[in-house]
Order: sequence, then structure tokens, then C-alpha cells
Amino acid sequence: MTKKLYISTYGCQMNVYDSARMADILSPLGYALTNQPNNADMAILNTCHIREKASEKTFSELGRLRNMRKAKQTENDGDMIIAVAGCVAQAEGAEIMKRAPYVDMVFGPQSYHKLPEMLAEATRGAGQVLDTDFPVEPKFDYLPDDAIDKNLSAFLTVQEGCDKFCAFCVVPYTRGAEFSRPVSSILAEAKRMLAAGTKEITLLGQNVNAYHGLGPSGKPLSLAELIQELASLDGLERLRYTTSHPLEMTEDLCRAHRDVDILMPYLHLPVQAGSDRILEAMNRRHTADQYRRIVEKLREYNPDLALSGDFIVGFPGETDAEFQDTMQLVRDVKYAQAYSFKYSPRPGTPAAALEGQMIAEDIKSERLAELQALLNEQQLAFNRSFEGKEIDILLEREGKKDGQLIGRSPFMQSVFVQSPPHRIGRIATVIVEEGNANSLRGKLKSGDVADAA
Repeated sequence: MTKKLYISTYGCQMNVYDSARMADILSPLGYALTNQPNNADMAILNTCHIREKASEKTFSELGRLRNMRKAKQTENDGDMIIAVAGCVAQAEGAEIMKRAPYVDMVFGPQSYHKLPEMLAEATRGAGQVLDTDFPVEPKFDYLPDDAIDKNLSAFLTVQEGCDKFCAFCVVPYTRGAEFSRPVSSILAEAKRMLAAGTKEITLLGQNVNAYHGLGPSGKPLSLAELIQELASLDGLERLRYTTSHPLEMTEDLCRAHRDVDILMPYLHLPVQAGSDRILEAMNRRHTADQYRRIVEKLREYNPDLALSGDFIVGFPGETDAEFQDTMQLVRDVKYAQAYSFKYSPRPGTPAAALEGQMIAEDIKSERLAELQALLNEQQLAFNRSFEGKEIDILLEREGKKDGQLIGRSPFMQSVFVQSPPHRIGRIATVIVEEGNANSLRGKLKSGDVADAA
């Protein structure tokens, strides 16, 4: 009998990858995914600790699941196993167990390969199961061979953890030290993905450009060398990587954006702030001008390269002038897309101890609004710059309108075109007719129209 599995995923693309692998691991045990938590036999919250009030949101969601579980039990409709995974579980596992004694399992992002054993322990009435250790064995060694992302555009984790210890960030404490998968393991997974129909792969890592996995010769390979290896695989048409740290933007990686045809001309390179004093307080270990020089080098190798970034406003002690340094950096770089947030303290991080320097919420809100207005202006200008131009897009899925398909440009824009559904999975040339704030609209080039008929 098939059992229903509900997974709610918060946060980064790494969590999206991890949730898919959890489903793969539980599939041989009879679990099939459902998007309805109320009728699930097992519910997993795969949590993120980056955003504000992450734990409160987790406990709120757990309360909803507890009520659904009670309803199932009252109606004699079986039971629901409740589990918490991810970074909140890693950071606050014991607290979750204490505050939510109805939770059956709590496990960190490095332990989900042990799900069958944890599930067996929980179902035989052994009490709550907690596993937030950092195991010696890499979880990737224990995933089934069919545990792959089977989408047209798919994620492939190559690196986990971070050794940078930015003052605001919990990742080193929840994901652990930097670990890079061996090249052979990555290539094997990539080949399985391509055999399943994947056309575009995004390499994932908390600090992906710090990749240093063992190559065939027994020596570590850089991310640039890994990209070269992947680029030789038959069937791979597009390649991306995220998220990067400026300190790891090596010469060979910058050069890869010129030399590797399938490496897309879009890079997410967070800077966080434009003030050197704030960058130092954040323990970013680079200056604003060093970041600018990296961008200049990247664009020397590939003038078409588009950038996205991350920004934090209102970091403890940030002055109006220092915030304006961030605004100037944004004007200098010109982003195609960016993510921006108000600073909020994370328990256990160095920045959280700077309580006396906290910025008032109204000031943070004003700064965020000013920054986002500039970023939105830049994103719209970038999208409008494509009007009248031809771009190649990977057609991924049907749109909401009849006869509409949605594709992805090399620059990560969503592109809407009219085309029959059998065209999904192909790369088509599109003439852009309109650039909007968050997407492009266009028409298939004449040759592609004939092919789509």
C-alpha cells in the first residue's frame, strides 16, 4: 500500500535538492509525494535558519501539522509521522524536541541519508529520534543511484558547508565545514540526470567556488576544472553554479566564463554591503573595490556576463553614509537581479552580540526601500535592453494561457512565448518583444516556428 509523503521546503536551492533526495530515499519504503499535508502519512519540514524568525515559523507550521495529525487519529484514518529537517533542526534540535514533544524525528542536513533507520526507530515506539551530528561518512555515498533531480533544469550538489564564518551567518554552524564531493561521484550523477532528460545543470554549494573535490588522478580539482569535465558530457546543453564567494573567484574560474560555451553568462556573486568598515565587521575579508575589480575581470573575459547579488541593510552600526556606499556599489556594478534584506540577528552568530549597535527598524525599512527601488530599476532596464534582440531559451513548461510556454534565458529570465507543448525540452531562438520587471515576452524565430508546428 502506498503511503503519502508531504515535504515542505524552506530556503535555499540546497534545501530543494535535499528534499528531493529525501523523497528518493523514502520511495523504496512505499512513500509517494503529496502536496496535501492533511492526508499525509509522513510530513517533513525541511527548514532554513537564514531568514528572520525562522524558528517561530517552524513551530507555527508544526502546530498546524499536530492538528492535522489529531484529526486523522480522531477519524480513525491512521497516523502521521512528523519530522523536522534542515538547518533549524540542526541548530535547535533539542529545543524542538522539548517544545514540540509530538515531533517524531529531528535531523540535520547531513543526516537525511539515515532516514530509513530513523523512521524504523520512530515507528517502533522508541521515542523521539534526534540526529544532528556531523557524520564522518558523506551522505552522498549512501544515496540510491536513482536519487537524482530528473527535471529539464536540475540541481546537482557538489559542495556543502562553509569555512568563511561571516558574522551574520549560521551556515558554518548548521551545515558544517566545507566538503567537496569527488569528481567521479558528480560525473556519475550528472550522467544519470542527462539520461533522464536533463538539459541544464546548476552546480550547488554553500560556497560552491571553494570546490576542491578529488579528481581521477587523486589530486583536487578546482570548480573551473570540474566545469571543464562536465562540459565534455554528451547531452549537457547548459551549465550554471551557485552560490559563490568573492574570495574564491579565481583566475581560471573567471576565464571559464569566456572559454566554456555551455557555461551560462549569469553569476550570483553576493557582496552584502558597499562599505569597507561594514564588510570588515561582517568578516567578509574583501573590500568593496576588490569586489569591483573581480566584476571588471569577469566582464573583461565575458562582456555579456550578468550579475545578481545579495545585500544586507542595517547591519549593526551601519551609518547613513555607509549605506550610501552600498548604493554607490550597486550603481557601479549594475545588477540584473538581486536579493536584499534587513539585518536580523541569528542566535549564536558574532553579529548577534552587537545589540548596542542595532539599527532602528524604521531606518532599516527606509534603507531597504531605497535600495530595492534602485535594484528594481536596474532589473527592469536590463530586461528592456533585450527588446528587439534574439536570445536562445530552454522551453521548460506550459504557461497559464492557452498555447503559451515558459522558457529560461541564459540570464535566468523567465520568457513567455506562444508555442505548442511538444516543444518543451528544446532550446529555441526567441525574438524579444517586451521586457518587463520580472520576465520577457517574445515570439519564436521563423525557423523555430516551422519546427514547432
